[in-house]
Amino acid sequence: MLSDQILKTQLNHMLDKTNFNIGKKYEGKVRDNYILDGKRTIITTDRISAFDKVLCTIPFKGQVLNQTAAFWFEQTKDIVKNHIINVPDPNVMVVKQCKLLPVEMVVRGYITGVTKTSAWYNYEKGVRNFCGNILPEGLKKHQKFEKPIITPTTKAGHGAHDESISGDEIIKQGLVEEKMYRQMEKAALALYNFGNEFIAKNNLILVDTKYEFGELDGELVLIDEIHTPDSSRFWIKDTYEELFSKNQGPKKLDKEYVRQWLAEKGFIGEGEIPQIPDEVKIEAAKRYITAYEMITGKQFEAKNEDVLKRIEGNLKNSQYF
Repeated sequence: MLSDQILKTQLNHMLDKTNFNIGKKYEGKVRDNYILDGKRTIITTDRISAFDKVLCTIPFKGQVLNQTAAFWFEQTKDIVKNHIINVPDPNVMVVKQCKLLPVEMVVRGYITGVTKTSAWYNYEKGVRNFCGNILPEGLKKHQKFEKPIITPTTKAGHGAHDESISGDEIIKQGLVEEKMYRQMEKAALALYNFGNEFIAKNNLILVDTKYEFGELDGELVLIDEIHTPDSSRFWIKDTYEELFSKNQGPKKLDKEYVRQWLAEKGFIGEGEIPQIPDEVKIEAAKRYITAYEMITGKQFEAKNEDVLKRIEGNLKNSQYF
């Protein structure tokens, strides 16, 4: 784990935005994308988003996400094809340009969450048919489902909100052709089950996660990110049962910490975003880094430096610049 001093110093060097001349730019909530000659250069910034809003930047967050995604793309390439070509910088991934399938495949193993698209938020409101999944009465917050469920959302544009939807509605609306959607369902469950089994030995639970898919030459391709602390919720495994039996919240290792902090301040997506103090940013960074180290079994290596300048140098040395 990096020292508090390194994390504090990096508050002055975080990567908020990029502006390279390496293709047509598309700016997501967290990633800056540049498209050129059938390739997409994805630069993962230190921006953090929640409730469909960009909140602030977190030290080394972009590096954690990019390296975690690269790790999982390698581990899961035999389950479903992915878009990765290479990783020329800790914050950068060069990938094949795919046709986006406009649905996020959310897989949930537990009923939890505070956002308006979360299973628990809807269950508390009385919803028992959630994205085509019939939920039984009597569930408690953080309880494990009998088996994982898929709760898709529409893929919202920049600044818009994702909307929960059922698989049948996706097919009915023509968002994804039925045969391809069924492949997405199968791949999403296989990826979730593999991920959960993989990290169980490292004392983690993959609570829920989302996958994005594209199409390339008629084939399904996993894109964007996979099993990162942004796209996934992680809990500490060996304390879950005891805490759940006491009606206490699980120990978390993801951006749920920041979501919860905001929710306690009364912000769940509407109105002005509360100012997030440095101590919350540093604690969030620690959780991101711990998640990376527990997931991969590798030590996270980083130093205080100008991330933007380093990326520029590495891209200039790359054949993809």
